[in-house]
Amino acid sequence: MISGIRVIDTNGDNICDYPLCGYKNIKQEGYKRKTDWLKKRFEEGMKVKILHAAEDGSVGMIEYVPGKYAWRPVEADGYMFVHCLFIIPKKLKSKGYGSLLVDDCLKDAKREKMYGAAVVTRKGTWMASKDLFLKKGFEIVDTAPPDFELMAKKLKKDAPSPRFKDDWDKRLRKYHKGLTIIRSDQCSYVAKALREICETAEKTYRIKPRIVELKSSKQAQGAPSPFGVFSIILDGKLVADHPISNTRFMNIMKKELK
Repeated sequence: MISGIRVIDTNGDNICDYPLCGYKNIKQEGYKRKTDWLKKRFEEGMKVKILHAAEDGSVGMIEYVPGKYAWRPVEADGYMFVHCLFIIPKKLKSKGYGSLLVDDCLKDAKREKMYGAAVVTRKGTWMASKDLFLKKGFEIVDTAPPDFELMAKKLKKDAPSPRFKDDWDKRLRKYHKGLTIIRSDQCSYVAKALREICETAEKTYRIKPRIVELKSSKQAQGAPSPFGVFSIILDGKLVADHPISNTRFMNIMKKELK
């Protein structure tokens, strides 16, 4: 490991002292919305640990919360649930820092006498890869379409496994008409993406999106996609299950409207 790197515990008083989720400019809309969201979540047991380097500042982060308050469509009560985990600079990847952050989560779960820790993983962007969690002893306990995996590490052998809420088709039925965007400030990148996508939808496609804002973990657990905190639905069809760029949105609309 590189010297000068430490893990910082944050709370409602100091969260604004550090860049989050790769944001270096704390004046950006997504940063402010995220920190405001976190200040409410700390009361629910949310933990945000910042990996801080003496030379580079914030270079990584892990965010986790008691499973009862998870912002994913899961049943994970009794587990510590990881929302996000990342290391930013390539020079710090595969150096053991991700493992260090997961260890903090497991220590908190053990201290609070929980069943263990859980996380949703998938291939590609926007969610943690399962490789690190496999190395830490996590196992796949459930799956959801198209490629989401729910993983858990049990600290108690007889503990019940967490699971996805399921019933995805049923959840989509309430959005059977028009363009619906489901959003939450759990992901700091949603604000910019949402603004650009809404402008394009109205100017280019003459469609005014319906915006559904998730304001509680219970609402997020009822979301129609495993990512939970962001979805785009067109006439009842899930066309995006994670934050996307405006360019990606236009490509999707061209395909769906042709």
